Amino acid sequence: MWGVVPPRRGRQAPKALRGVWGVVPPRRGRQTLRDSDRLPGRPPLVLLVPALAGLGFLVLPLLGLLVRAPWSTLGTRIMQPQVLDALRLSMVTATLATGLCLLFGVPLAWTLARVRFPGAGLVRALVTVPLVLPPVVGGVALLLVLGRRGLVGGWLDSTFGITFPFTTAGVVLAETFVAMPFLVISVEGALRAADLRYEEAAATLGAGRWTIFRRVTLPLVAPGVVAGAVLCWARALGEFGATITFAGNFPGRTQTMPLAVYLALETDPEAAIVLSLVLLAVSVVVLAALRGRWMETSG
Repeated sequence: MWGVVPPRRGRQAPKALRGVWGVVPPRRGRQTLRDSDRLPGRPPLVLLVPALAGLGFLVLPLLGLLVRAPWSTLGTRIMQPQVLDALRLSMVTATLATGLCLLFGVPLAWTLARVRFPGAGLVRALVTVPLVLPPVVGGVALLLVLGRRGLVGGWLDSTFGITFPFTTAGVVLAETFVAMPFLVISVEGALRAADLRYEEAAATLGAGRWTIFRRVTLPLVAPGVVAGAVLCWARALGEFGATITFAGNFPGRTQTMPLAVYLALETDPEAAIVLSLVLLAVSVVVLAALRGRWMETSG
């Protein structure tokens, strides 16, 4: 009687699918496609052609860097002091900016995902504004707030003698401003997708809110946190507009790799290609390595 599972009553599947679902109905819930489960046949040209065009649009400029790179003098140009200083400064400031984003962004994402309060939609919109705001405008806004005559910067300068514009700390703040939304969005999405039953079970066992957050919530959303941190670091590494507006372009102090590329493009195009190639290589290596880790963890 039950050797063959009959189709469910009610609304029938389309005729084209009855031969597949007539014996065993599809399982409910989310499924992952295996190689044997993928649709047979060739993909339609109406999808394949624009897909290949989009891939070419993204890949060809990168190939242009590889083709036009001065490979014979690449090592000499990379070892120049100004290039090494710009690369070191970029790595350090991007890492520090990512640390600040983790420190402030993870609690902000948790608040948006777990706490109901009036104006939550407005707060979420304000958090995502730097994603669409031109970076130069962000730099001007930072100057108006943290500059020596700014709303907060004037008080910091007169009271503590602390100034941020045109300093390395200013580079970190500019990168943090433009990169934090990537972390907040990623972590908030992971928190909303996490199963609340684990947190509720920990609460019934007597765990406090901080213990639940540290021992249960963070491990659950760790892939999302790592993914957001990677995106945040990559965005900070390539930041240009807010940095040059708020921190300036001083070699050894505020001149990061993107700023060095811009300066070299006006005087030595080959040097700009070499700097771009170095920045591209660092970004691809780090993103590929870390993305593989969080993809394996999330799988």
